[in-house]
Amino acid sequence: MSINQNRRHFFAGAAAATATAVAASAVSRVAMAALPEPVLQARPDTMPPLAPSTGRPYKPVVTLNGWTLPWRMKHGVKEFHLVAEPVVREMAPGFNANMWGYNGQSPGPTIEVVEGDRVRIFVTNKLPERTSVHWHGQRLPNGMDGVSGLTQPAIEVGKTFVYEFIARRPGTFMYHPHADEMTQMAMGMMGFWITHPKARHPLIDEVDRDFVFLLNAYDIDPGSMTPKIMTMTEFNLWSWNSRVFPGIDTLNVRKGDKVRIRMGNLTMTNHPIHLHGHEFVVTGGDGGPRPMAARWPEVTTDVAVGQMRQIEFMADEEGDWAFHCHKSHHTMNAMGHDVPTMIGVDHRGLIKKLQKAVPDYMVMGERGMADMGDMEMEIPENTAPMMTGTGPYGSLEMGGMFSVLKVRKDQRPGDYKDPGWYKQPTGTQAYEWTGALPEPARPGAEKPNLSTLPPGPATEVRIRKPAGHSGH
Repeated sequence: MSINQNRRHFFAGAAAATATAVAASAVSRVAMAALPEPVLQARPDTMPPLAPSTGRPYKPVVTLNGWTLPWRMKHGVKEFHLVAEPVVREMAPGFNANMWGYNGQSPGPTIEVVEGDRVRIFVTNKLPERTSVHWHGQRLPNGMDGVSGLTQPAIEVGKTFVYEFIARRPGTFMYHPHADEMTQMAMGMMGFWITHPKARHPLIDEVDRDFVFLLNAYDIDPGSMTPKIMTMTEFNLWSWNSRVFPGIDTLNVRKGDKVRIRMGNLTMTNHPIHLHGHEFVVTGGDGGPRPMAARWPEVTTDVAVGQMRQIEFMADEEGDWAFHCHKSHHTMNAMGHDVPTMIGVDHRGLIKKLQKAVPDYMVMGERGMADMGDMEMEIPENTAPMMTGTGPYGSLEMGGMFSVLKVRKDQRPGDYKDPGWYKQPTGTQAYEWTGALPEPARPGAEKPNLSTLPPGPATEVRIRKPAGHSGH
């Protein structure tokens, strides 16, 4: 099946589901006209921060490879409209995936409100099955918690539900379905929610740049487009906001900026997120801002499943600094889990025989996997290379959850454009040594004559078979 056929087949079920929605809207056109018009966005770029035009002022966030959902004010209530629907997400240039999301994208748009705002969210279901929306981490009435079957009936295909509550505490939150989670979250249904403080807060600093993104994982076979929803552990694509390196935008800041980065983990494993060149403090999590006594300098913080973390630091070192998950397989794309290790294997006698049967056979992995980053071998259509990305000095040999923090003294305040690669000042970059190298001293090169050593005391060894699993 070609990629175009795959895409048509993916949307066929959605078309049947949407027919119900069209019929419903035709019957209740007056009622539908009272809803805020849904805003859609299909571009995978990092959109500029959305400054508030109504309601209380705040400094907006920047969603990495995403955007903020516009709203309307109606009688003092901030109204949003989410549309749950099948989408096609570009995970990297040349690599698209069939997903489910909100308002044209996966993840859905970031929702920004202010502490104390009364919020009304209309959710229209254009999926091929019922759904709901859970407001992860929020304090709200039980009937607004979004757990289908427990706190509300599910939102059936073609129906629109209304959630309404007051944003009671400032912090970093998420939203996602609580209906057929195995399918819907595996297909990419999730989004970020930011509640800004209504006034100066003793535990929430003002910052110059405020970035947000979600951690996602998918299992998509090379050459295909749709995630496998039954996968539990062996995912092959690790992404930030459903983008994999080199498709993840850089985080561009001005030297001297106070920077905040908020992350939410909706994968099935933890992620130790590591920043080069700076120390940060974890200033907030699931329960809100952390007390000052619970903050200390770090360069890596672990984000567990279902958790949010916000880190803050002063961007005081110029350069291009790597920012990534420190699980090494999470910075690779389209991995195969059953590939044997071939390091040190001598193929010379075998490769000629293989090439008689398979003329294009290539040796892979006998010196490590770095050569994969340089190969221009043919890969299936609609597949992200396993190790890729090019920097100013060659291949980065990365993928997955990897990006770059770019700190520049001449970056203008409020300017998020990519400044290009950093040029290190003379004398501040590692270089090749071309002089003579001394012969290394190898301790223990002369083995002792064991026959001249005095005999030691006799030792009795007793062997006991283990029984049970005590201590495991």
